[in-house]
Amino acid sequence: MARTLDTDRARPMLKALADPCRLQVLEALAGGERCVCELTEELGLAQSRLSFHLKVLRDAGLLSDRHSGRWVYYRLRPEALEALQDWLAALARQCTAPATPCCD
Repeated sequence: MARTLDTDRARPMLKALADPCRLQVLEALAGGERCVCELTEELGLAQSRLSFHLKVLRDAGLLSDRHSGRWVYYRLRPEALEALQDWLAALARQCTAPATPCCD
């Protein structure tokens, strides 16, 4: 994923991050790649519910996965998080500009 993010590409990421369960998944993956079975146990989620949240995060570009036998391992995509961080930082820089004077 390119480091340059526009609003259309940021929207699904932000939507994915708006759910508390998905934030827990991200925090669990912050330490590195994890198997679905580990995440299910650690987060106390049913496998079907966890799979749904993982799919949303993957579709938003925040996670990648790899298959090994019958197991699926997930990890954060640091470049996606950095792109989102850069997009938010650009917003923060822009919002400090003073208003232009109104015409009378």
